[in-house]
Amino acid sequence: MARVVVMGGGVSGHTAATFAKEWLGDAHEVVVVTPNSQWNWIPSNIWVGVGQMTKKDVVFDLAPVYAKAGIDYRQAKAVSIHPEGGKDEDKPYITIEYTGQGKEGQTDTITYDYLVNATGPKLNFDATPGLGNGQGQIGDYTVSVCTADHAVHANQKLREVFQKAKSEKQKILVGTGHGMCTCQGAAFEYIFNIEHEARKAGVRDNLEIKWISNESFLGDFGIGGLHIKRGMYAASSKLFAESLFVERGVDWLIGAHVNKVEEGKIGYELLDGTMGEEEFDFAMLIPPFAGVGLKAYDKNGEDMTDELFAPNGFLKVDADYTPKPYEEWKASDWPRTYQSPKYDNIFACGIAFAPPHLISKPMQSPNGTPINPTPPRTGMPSGIIGKTVARSICDKILKGDDAPLHEASMAEMGAACVASAGKGLTDGTAAALTVYPVVPDFEKYPGIGRDLDYTFGEIGLAGHWIKHILHHMFIWKAQLKPGWTLIPE
Repeated sequence: MARVVVMGGGVSGHTAATFAKEWLGDAHEVVVVTPNSQWNWIPSNIWVGVGQMTKKDVVFDLAPVYAKAGIDYRQAKAVSIHPEGGKDEDKPYITIEYTGQGKEGQTDTITYDYLVNATGPKLNFDATPGLGNGQGQIGDYTVSVCTADHAVHANQKLREVFQKAKSEKQKILVGTGHGMCTCQGAAFEYIFNIEHEARKAGVRDNLEIKWISNESFLGDFGIGGLHIKRGMYAASSKLFAESLFVERGVDWLIGAHVNKVEEGKIGYELLDGTMGEEEFDFAMLIPPFAGVGLKAYDKNGEDMTDELFAPNGFLKVDADYTPKPYEEWKASDWPRTYQSPKYDNIFACGIAFAPPHLISKPMQSPNGTPINPTPPRTGMPSGIIGKTVARSICDKILKGDDAPLHEASMAEMGAACVASAGKGLTDGTAAALTVYPVVPDFEKYPGIGRDLDYTFGEIGLAGHWIKHILHHMFIWKAQLKPGWTLIPE
């Protein structure tokens, strides 16, 4: 009997674990280690953050789902990896610390035949003074929509601002809280949902709504922007985004690194070296991401973390990490199998794998401060990669070690994104985009890096309904309800 251990129960880890168990059956074990008791459909947190959904709408308990699937569920955080075993254990294993199931604070070890690192990101609030509380949590001055609880709190604070806006001017600031953030998409959706709700509440005229981002141009989104096929012409995402901002009366400040957060005020540095401040009554700033801080040790107990992980804490996989100028990177640098180059029974998926380089052009201010988005690995790519890794591992177990690995390079992968710009039965809008490939390939598609036949988008009510349907579809899938395997990632 083989044992597959999946560290992390988010989109990618949950996908990997549930498909692995579906394909392996009862003859082999699948163990999920995650500190969370609930699964969260994160893309809908923005709707919780404006009061259009409740926390109950976007989460469900993991224990009964895993029990039904026959998956061994441990509500715990992974602490360390021992890929060579230890002095008292021949098999590779991980150490964990329980966060629930009545075992809070207790530690344990779990041996594995195959290990999947799907731990996702550490929300690195403390990278910006004042954005965090100095203890790894969000500070008191801003809000977040990164978790369901964060989104509930964000809505409470937003409602207070809306109430004040009935009689006095209020300023709302939304965007990225550091020069090296990713996930501009979540902030993009949130700011336009706020604007939409403000109009519905009749307080829009008393609100100044402003976007602040580390992007060098609107519509970069951490993928270097894109060109969207619309009828007989191609429009840049810069034009697409700027048009929406102007149409909705939302001002913007880009190329910005937020370097401090205080009560009602942030400090920032721009790409040209300019320092400035912005005041706010309500601010939602996405934090930068980092690895969760896993350690790795060899058989003798010596620290070998740097051999398995990149400096940012994400797992090294089959990518080309050779340092090179931005102009020299290639689509082929990106990983295909997500297998560790050092241990062939360790894989990573979702945000947990280390990207080989930036997709957006790296930039820095004259002061040497890096200000550019880092590569996104969320949403559809996360699910596809998780399923691909599970298939590779299952084939190794069921067909033998010589079974070839499956591939899912982001440089050969298309992705669909539906970005909400306001929720409503008849007045909702969303931008529905497809991108192919996610990582641009300038050798195959000179000039723009992507295939315009498969990169297109529209904004309107239909997009909103697509996003609303996808919300219910993916929660159905994650709960392993009838037909779940037929729903694509």
